[in-house]
Amino acid sequence: MTAFSLEPAQLAWCAELRALAAERLLPLAEKGEPGRVNRPLVAELAQLGLLERLFTSGALDLCLMRESLAYACTEAETALALQGLGAHPVHTYGTDAQRARWLPGVRAGTVVAAFALSEPGAGSDAAALALRAEPDGPGSPDGWRLTGEKCWISNAPEADFYTVFARTTPATGARGVTAFLVPADRPGLTGTALDMLSPHPIGALAFDAVPVTADDVLGEPDRGFRVAMGTLNLFRPSVGAFAVGMAQAALDATLAHTAEREAFGGKLRDLQTVSHQVAEMAVRTEAARLMVYAAATAYDEGAPDVPRRAAMAKLLATETAQYVVDAAVQLHGARALRRGHLLEHLYREVRAPRVYEGASEVQRDIIAKELAKQWETEEAGESAREVSAS
Repeated sequence: MTAFSLEPAQLAWCAELRALAAERLLPLAEKGEPGRVNRPLVAELAQLGLLERLFTSGALDLCLMRESLAYACTEAETALALQGLGAHPVHTYGTDAQRARWLPGVRAGTVVAAFALSEPGAGSDAAALALRAEPDGPGSPDGWRLTGEKCWISNAPEADFYTVFARTTPATGARGVTAFLVPADRPGLTGTALDMLSPHPIGALAFDAVPVTADDVLGEPDRGFRVAMGTLNLFRPSVGAFAVGMAQAALDATLAHTAEREAFGGKLRDLQTVSHQVAEMAVRTEAARLMVYAAATAYDEGAPDVPRRAAMAKLLATETAQYVVDAAVQLHGARALRRGHLLEHLYREVRAPRVYEGASEVQRDIIAKELAKQWETEEAGESAREVSAS
């Protein structure tokens, strides 16, 4: 496993991405309408080859993309990530026909994808899903009707298709959930935009006996929880990378500000309380970055502890970014809260990653359960060795 000193080619690529984000993506982001899918921005991501790279690169490359884009243009980063999150289940678990129908448009930036897991009563608790997939007629072996709601869905109600998770077998927890690919124009499917603190659309979806068939299933019936967790294990470290990109942008802005700002007869950075604060921001940002890279590399290598590493990376990086951006605002003072200031923008953007794709509390729960499972496995192995030696 690498010690996470990136190769020169990787460093050069990250620098190129930051430049492209500032020069070509940020102007498009600034022209976008808040709360709407910015289709010109999505198309430009495709033109730059980044949407194609979602499906040809590993987890570490995904993290490098998200971190680099987030540094200069959080809207571009989020547009890229949402295409990946919504389409990854199709790429990984879909049939040849499903992939041929939908993925070329995702790669070209002409089709917008969405990942529909959360519900009004089941946010991070995927096993508590209540959206019903009921057989479409007595004894129907390969058809269902979806009835219920999804909520807090990024890109809804403007996406062209949704990866939807519904309960096909009642009272079975995570084991009775099936993943479906649902086109947005299916009869009975309607959406409502939610007024959220977000530049991209977030909405609610209502399913009124929406028809789906075996041709719409992603993976296997009743095995949709595997599809959800497989997707989240890939994307959780890259949420951390998004957070690291924002933290680094806030840190660099603070370095520039404290080097230029005159205060108490000298530069602001010459005050020990300020310099120590900046040092703490830098240490935490680098620690989060390394944990993100470690989790992504573990995923790429097929390591057995990916769920724990992914949860740790998301938890540490998102909490760190919140701390760093808040500290940066404090050191800049009132100017940082003026509309249009970089830190005002980051201060709004940095809050949501601590909630979506599993809130920080959920990540702690995952980590604790994985540690307990690891301990029990090791204890069982030790007991077996003792019996064998006796």
